[in-house]
Amino acid sequence: MESGDRYGVAGYGSGGDGAVPPPPAHAPSVGPPPPGASLRAAAAALLNLTGLGLGYALLGRWGRAAVCWAATAVLLWVALPADPDGVPAGVLVGYLLVLVLAAVDGGRIARRSAVGGAWRPGLAVGLGVVLLAVPAGGAVVYGSARDEAREQMLLDRLEAGDERVATASGQPFEAAKGEYGKALDVYRALGEDHPGSRAAKLVPDRLEAYYDAVSAPYAKKRHCEAVAPLTYLRTLPDSVDKKVLGELAAWPDTPLAESLYACGVSRLGGAGSGSGGGGGTELGELLRTFPESASARRVAPAIDERIKDQVTALKGAEPCTATEVLRGLGATASRLPDDSVKKLSADADEGVVDGVYACGVDQFKDGKFGAARTTLTDFARTYKSDGRVRQARNIATAAEIADDRPAAGKRLPPSKRPGGARMELVVSNDAPNTVEVLYTGPVTGTVTLRACAGCERYSASEGPRRACKAGGRNYPKARLQLPAGEYHFLYKHGTGATARVDSYSSGTRVQPGYTYTSCTYVIERSPFDLDLPLLPDPIQPVVSPWGAGSSR
Repeated sequence: MESGDRYGVAGYGSGGDGAVPPPPAHAPSVGPPPPGASLRAAAAALLNLTGLGLGYALLGRWGRAAVCWAATAVLLWVALPADPDGVPAGVLVGYLLVLVLAAVDGGRIARRSAVGGAWRPGLAVGLGVVLLAVPAGGAVVYGSARDEAREQMLLDRLEAGDERVATASGQPFEAAKGEYGKALDVYRALGEDHPGSRAAKLVPDRLEAYYDAVSAPYAKKRHCEAVAPLTYLRTLPDSVDKKVLGELAAWPDTPLAESLYACGVSRLGGAGSGSGGGGGTELGELLRTFPESASARRVAPAIDERIKDQVTALKGAEPCTATEVLRGLGATASRLPDDSVKKLSADADEGVVDGVYACGVDQFKDGKFGAARTTLTDFARTYKSDGRVRQARNIATAAEIADDRPAAGKRLPPSKRPGGARMELVVSNDAPNTVEVLYTGPVTGTVTLRACAGCERYSASEGPRRACKAGGRNYPKARLQLPAGEYHFLYKHGTGATARVDSYSSGTRVQPGYTYTSCTYVIERSPFDLDLPLLPDPIQPVVSPWGAGSSR
């Protein structure tokens, strides 16, 4: 040891010559803790747990206090304003870890340190307990703010769903179906996932508005348009909790049944009846889905009434239209899943028989001779046992003649054969092909003449002079017994004729006391493909021949 170095120990207590030194700022690192250390440690720990770093401040450890303040500032920056999802779990766990470490560290330092100043450890403990209410109260306030933010978020979702409904309500249902579905997802999530929220309590009212928007066509009596949206509403209980829907779950049944009925009845007898149209689709769905409903019970009476109306309409100005409606009604009734409805198809089919005949007659009267011929020919072919078949064939024959010679269609052929004397008409065929002769007047009919073997075609000039006058030739003949009156004829060249052989029509008056002859032949068309006119045939007493020619 060097000289000059001296060691001394200061004494404590009163008396003596030396002055009393101040106590040390910090407790020694070794040795027993200072008196009251436990109370000081508790006070420091509690004050640090407040997140305000007050324990470190009382100990004079300002650097450590700043760390606490920074941690609290970061937490406030992350947490405010309150978010519906709250503070991220990682941030919250990290902050709590900082507070726990600060409390442990502050207690450790306070236990080993003699704190200067006049603060009292007991009072510090009380202050720490009181200040703990700050973070606890802050947590409560933040929780309330977070809940309000969550409520506002749910209300915003509700409003977004309302906007989708408003947008969709201005569009046709098929185009808006996607928007309606997205709005429903919002309401369903609010009602099922957040049942206690303010937004969820508003869902029932929103669902009523939703149902009103989707079913708007029904409210406007547009029943066919209402079927699809009402069917959609009826399926919602399959995907949405019935507790959320409440009474709305069963509401669409009655409107849907009414719409199916009204739409189906409005389409009865319309186009497509045979393939499920004409009301069959809607009425079939009604009878299958709501067989016991009041609407279903109205189907049979409605179809029966419509059939009777159309049967009456057959006597009106548009029998063809009424016939088509009856045909559609019968097809629809036969396909519906109800026996009381199916049997009505027989009434409709019976009306169709009368309607086809009435339609053909009406077409003839309106000068639609081609259509009349087709209609009445089909009638005679289809309803062979009907008592009107003969007259239908007669009218069809007259219509075919009138299609080429309109004068033949001025009046319907008589339904009964007239009495009185009959005059003979002998029709001979001088053509190398078969000929069908159609005639109409007081009586109507047809005869067919076989081809004339060895007969030739004539020039336009020689036809009237040579036709049917070759000596020794046996011309095919037909003999008709005709009552007196005005007649119209159509000569149709059949087997053996080329496509360039034309049919020929003519007319004459048959008078009592005469016998008539007619000769049909074929003339060659001119080299320049010009149709040469035929002169009228002379009518002579006793025997009045007239020629019937065709050009080739």
